Amino acid sequence: MRLKVGHTTRYAFSQPVAHGLLRLRLTPKNTQGQKVLDWRMDLTGAVREVEYDDHNHNRTTLVSVEPGTSAVEIHCEGLVATADNHGVIGLHSGHMPLWAFLAQTARTRPGPRVRAIMAQIDAPRSDALAQLHRLSALVLENIRYAPGETEVHTSGEEAAALGMGVCQDHAHVFIGAARALGIPARYVSGYLMIDGRIEQEAGHAWAEAHVDHLGWVGFDVSNAISPDERYVRVATGCDYAEAAPVTGLSYGAGESLLEVRLAVEQQSQDQ
Repeated sequence: MRLKVGHTTRYAFSQPVAHGLLRLRLTPKNTQGQKVLDWRMDLTGAVREVEYDDHNHNRTTLVSVEPGTSAVEIHCEGLVATADNHGVIGLHSGHMPLWAFLAQTARTRPGPRVRAIMAQIDAPRSDALAQLHRLSALVLENIRYAPGETEVHTSGEEAAALGMGVCQDHAHVFIGAARALGIPARYVSGYLMIDGRIEQEAGHAWAEAHVDHLGWVGFDVSNAISPDERYVRVATGCDYAEAAPVTGLSYGAGESLLEVRLAVEQQSQDQ
């Protein structure tokens, strides 16, 4: 499948910016089942300083905000060829050792509510893949998908206590529980083509766990499936903080208003 993505992020500031830096993880990478055919990033109100691959092999762009600007716009557009590998990404690679994905973070660390979900797993411990599929189902059963009830700093345990959350929360709960079971797990940010809909409100997030003899396997808890050809992987990390599309800081900008426009659609082979 060929997926066309158009993603615009715009920050409007109440006061002109004196100084600002942004870290962008908005460029997909070539991985198992995914090939980037074309991708470009256009900036308004900011200047590209350097590009590099971070410790998770995420293509990262550092940009500086132009002094005195009152708005910054980041527009990404491209074409990605995808295939359905039933969520299997393959063997581990990169700078980070596999054991690093067993360490909990503030967002993934299980508390009593997450451990109560884990206690419901009835798959044999000898079958890691079966455990993970059951865990994915249990997270969704216990944490209802409900936009607007959590925010980017919400931990998995807090979302489990609320019984509500979004894809980011589902991923954090799944990751924390998988790590507690002794299975390396990581966070993925990217895009999902939604059937019958092109315009979307935001990007998507899911989780990957490392299974012996298979490697990394994806689990989209929110949609109760393993990622297929409708998904575009952009960045991975131990949790949201390491895979967030845009992070940064600014001085002298006052309050800011964020606007996101996103379109994901299938493109025919002859286009």
